[in-house]
Amino acid sequence: FDGASRVMVTNNGNQRLSSNKMAATFSNPASNSIHSNHAGAVERSRSGRKKKYKYNFQLKPFNPEHKPPDVKDLVYLEPSPGFCDKNPKLGIDGTRGRFCNDTSIGVDGCDLMCCGRGYTTKEIVVVERCLCTF
Repeated sequence: FDGASRVMVTNNGNQRLSSNKMAATFSNPASNSIHSNHAGAVERSRSGRKKKYKYNFQLKPFNPEHKPPDVKDLVYLEPSPGFCDKNPKLGIDGTRGRFCNDTSIGVDGCDLMCCGRGYTTKEIVVVERCLCTF
């Protein structure tokens, strides 16, 4: 696995894919690859016999500058909904008012969590008495 790719389906034939057929196709892990079996295309096997591909479409990157998806890549047809803004219909609370870690590059980091809106930092010094013995 080396990434996720947004793809579009190019139909080699004149048939349209129903949503059931599309769902069944994407449940097959091998169909995520541009090298997987696609109907309408023919490949020669080692024995020299023609082998017909299983599906009638090919996955191509949505952005032509990106590499085509490989066998182990995760592919998706539509972009995921954003998590930055509140969307009660989808159960997304948004990220406004949440605490973030300004030194983290992970999902708890301010760069990702604040979605480019900027953030305010506060430095709080806490003095506590401890049970120290000298």
